[in-house]
Amino acid sequence: MKIFRLLGAAYDSFLLFSYQPAQATYGGKQMLNIFNRKTVALGLAMAAAIAFMPVSNAALVNYSQNFEGMTQADTGALGADGWLVFGNVFSSGGDYEYGPFIAPNACAAGLDPAFSCVAAGEGGPAQGAQQLVAFSDYKNFDHAIGNIIESNLFQEQTIGTADVGKTMFFNFDAKKGDIAGSSTASAFIKTVDPNNGYALTNFITFDTTDIPTTWGTYGLDILIDSSLDGQLLQFGFLNTATNYEPSGVIYDNVNFGVVVPIPAAIWLFGSGLLGLVGISRRKKAA
Repeated sequence: MKIFRLLGAAYDSFLLFSYQPAQATYGGKQMLNIFNRKTVALGLAMAAAIAFMPVSNAALVNYSQNFEGMTQADTGALGADGWLVFGNVFSSGGDYEYGPFIAPNACAAGLDPAFSCVAAGEGGPAQGAQQLVAFSDYKNFDHAIGNIIESNLFQEQTIGTADVGKTMFFNFDAKKGDIAGSSTASAFIKTVDPNNGYALTNFITFDTTDIPTTWGTYGLDILIDSSLDGQLLQFGFLNTATNYEPSGVIYDNVNFGVVVPIPAAIWLFGSGLLGLVGISRRKKAA
């Protein structure tokens, strides 16, 4: 797991690799063959260098995306905006994982359906012309043998000391896509500890499997305590599917940031106004 995190950091920083596993052998192997042969050696060297870089006191930053500025024909549109994908496969013969990789825009010509897509024409007035669709990694051949594939699509940031005590929110619009059968879908906030084998320390979810086919706005939040300093925070969408069953859910207007508390003085001012309104009504009634 650690070496793939390092490789992920290398190609995310230098855009050395692209998600093109047309000839990938999944079946429990870690898919080194997705990497461009000419760049893998350079990628490994950069990953090793990154491993020994001092860790900065990073802080979480606000993120907002309505997908309108992305080019639908661009295979790297989502990756350029920082979106990553990760897969978990569950089977009786043993589980395995792969990633993280730069998220593909599978709506672009020439890409097979895997993980994510910038779609058009699914929005309402508040969603505009383009949306994000999250679905299963249908390039994973374990679909054909009935194994369950969990496909994750997410943004990732590092929690810093300055974030302790803050509450972070993750809001988004969503509507049901073609998801059917035994497939499930969720939005999530995760925290993982890179100093403890990338152990999962928080997993907050909102089930989007059975949301309506009309648009709604949903959200999650997480309180950052001191134990999370230096950990990775991920927010995004996942689904589970098998046997090539449909799994698509459509998302838009993704926002992540700090919950700003309302100052006590404003609460008092608002309470005072309500009190005055009540007194006025009682006087009129009298």
